[in-house]
Amino acid sequence: MAQRWRAGRERQKSVAKPLNNEALEALALHYAGRYATSRAKLIAYLHRKLRERGWAEDGDAPVDAIADRMAALRYVDDAAYAAMTSGAMQRRGLGARRIAQKLAIDGIDEAVRDEASPDEAERWAAAERLARRKHIGPFAQEAPDRALREKQIATFLRAGHDMAMARRWVNAAPGEMPDPSF
Repeated sequence: MAQRWRAGRERQKSVAKPLNNEALEALALHYAGRYATSRAKLIAYLHRKLRERGWAEDGDAPVDAIADRMAALRYVDDAAYAAMTSGAMQRRGLGARRIAQKLAIDGIDEAVRDEASPDEAERWAAAERLARRKHIGPFAQEAPDRALREKQIATFLRAGHDMAMARRWVNAAPGEMPDPSF
């Protein structure tokens, strides 16, 4: 097979141009339009792009100002993001602790995290979804032995549920729903 490139010539990878204010705003708009995101995640994304491509203008890049503008236009809304993320995680059977950790990592303020935190009924429903999905407690075929019981409790704890909730579901006999007395 004939060589496609002439001797001495190698294909060079094109280097992306450094960002200017207009390009940085376009990146922020594209990111906010494509992904549901928090203000802190948008700022982290813009800083990463600046590290990758550099800054072409004098002074510092106006990352915070761009993020503020996106928040003012409601393209980025931390409260809506927290509510959406919390609901999605609850539907997957995850508990309040895991939800709070995820929102903290995503840069959501503590007051907004507390507002998006599930109440007792939602925590119970999430634990039931987890038990149903993992065939634990009332959804099991037979009562677990000690080793399996410990694994099931660990599953609940990793999912962000507290120990009392985990024990109530794991100790439930197959076919017998535990009492959701809050």
